[in-house]
Amino acid sequence: MLRINELKLPLNHPDQALRDAIVGRLGIDGDDLVDYKIFKRSYDARKRSAIVLIYAVEVEVRNEAQVLARLQAGKNPDQHVMPAPDTGYKFVEAGNPAPGTPRPVVVGMGPCGLFVALILAQMGLKPLMLERGKVVRERTVDTFGFWRKRKLNTESNVQFGEGGAGTFSDGKLYSQIKDPKHYGRKVLTEFVKSGAPEEILYVSKPHIGTFRLVKMVEQMRAEILALGGEIRFETRVEDVLIEGDGNNRQVVGVKLASGETIPTRHLTMAIGHSARDTFQMLYDRGVYIEAKPFSIGFRVEHPQSLIDACRFGPNAGNKILGAADYKIVHHASNGRSVYSFCMCPGGTVVAASSEEGRVVTNGMSQYSRNERNANSAIVVGITPADYPGHPLAGIAFQRELESRAFVLGGSNYDAPGQLMGDFVRGVPSKEFGSVTPSFKPAVHLTDLGPALPDYATLALREAFVAFDKQIRGYYKEDAVLTGVETRTSSPIRIKRHDDSLQSLNTRGLFPAGEGAGYAGGIMSAAVDGIRIAEAVALSMAGAPVPHGG
Repeated sequence: MLRINELKLPLNHPDQALRDAIVGRLGIDGDDLVDYKIFKRSYDARKRSAIVLIYAVEVEVRNEAQVLARLQAGKNPDQHVMPAPDTGYKFVEAGNPAPGTPRPVVVGMGPCGLFVALILAQMGLKPLMLERGKVVRERTVDTFGFWRKRKLNTESNVQFGEGGAGTFSDGKLYSQIKDPKHYGRKVLTEFVKSGAPEEILYVSKPHIGTFRLVKMVEQMRAEILALGGEIRFETRVEDVLIEGDGNNRQVVGVKLASGETIPTRHLTMAIGHSARDTFQMLYDRGVYIEAKPFSIGFRVEHPQSLIDACRFGPNAGNKILGAADYKIVHHASNGRSVYSFCMCPGGTVVAASSEEGRVVTNGMSQYSRNERNANSAIVVGITPADYPGHPLAGIAFQRELESRAFVLGGSNYDAPGQLMGDFVRGVPSKEFGSVTPSFKPAVHLTDLGPALPDYATLALREAFVAFDKQIRGYYKEDAVLTGVETRTSSPIRIKRHDDSLQSLNTRGLFPAGEGAGYAGGIMSAAVDGIRIAEAVALSMAGAPVPHGG
């Protein structure tokens, strides 16, 4: 099998054109092309009137070795034709655990925890999963109930429950992480096996959407159970049991809120970025934790048609291109970076609170991405210098901003909002314009200036005007800002060794995914889950842990 990269064709090319392009690039007769499949498809929209599709394809040809040798010969070999790499997943050769070894325990059932458990189950290690929230369909009922009736269940919401925070998101399945072992391909393959559309294997920015994610999570749960795993919902871990001290600390079990204790020497904590009580518990138990940077800001809504026209021009609405997204950044004069985060084309802004008396926003899209508005977090980068002191000080900082937002919104879980023009001028908004906000229960118009620290407000005001140079029309007087966005990433990092992936000072504890500060989004969290599962399997068998990867 050969891989051909950088095959470029016009946006609306006929189907036959791709086959013809392959034959032409390889310099072979059409009859010598046995088969081909698209490995990746992206687009170049820098010229909006002449958008180009860019393909990577894997092809089977007669006399493959001769064709490759001819293309690699001479002074100017074709660097875009090569043997197709093997992207199939290879399980680590860990061996069997010693008799009497307690089974591995995985806490948290977001994308990271799901893949830890799935890989362990596929290796025959029968993990036990503990999830504080509910099964995904019951969780969905609770979440929609909060949006419609303002009734918050602090254990079942956008943040907590089967599927994790990614269930109520755009379902983006791409990441910029380095992935030399093609773990991302394993993630996508498992998602397709669980019901995702096959196109996620080759489109450049795959996404799924909430409703499809619900079905996929259920299928993955079913496979874990079928392979001998066990899953307990509405089961909160209250304590981690540790023996020894200094350099000899070892996890020996967990204690549940029910009072039950479960023995284990291999505990994965894939708890997500909002498990603040669990962060506190781990810190109190002496697990090494440090503060890390994150970002704060607002959700911004524009008409999706405006973004489509700005990005795609006359090709707006093309089925292959779909709803347009964007990625923008501005370096403000006060030294702060302002950038878009978790952009949701054709989506909605959602209430993502997990604690009483606090308002948090997030973005979500369905697979169709056909809602009226585009939304994105526009956030300002902050560092531990902005919230000095305790390693958990970032959590207190988040809570303060979320409590402010609750009050500014009317103290009833409505979100505070403001029109973009009014925010830049520093005057309260009185009525909506052409953009109707999508946040439920409702948006309460006010002055968002006090919602964030002054340095963030100043940077955002400058950035909204500057963004108009990157996306014409972005500075739209009646675009709607909704506050506040504080859960962009975990405010802490539970440090771990680079090789064993275990806590710096507690053996048997495997900090994982976004909550531990090692991922950001569904894809990177799932990939981290695979790495953790491999490390757990090797540790259980007493095998050496490979470096790198």
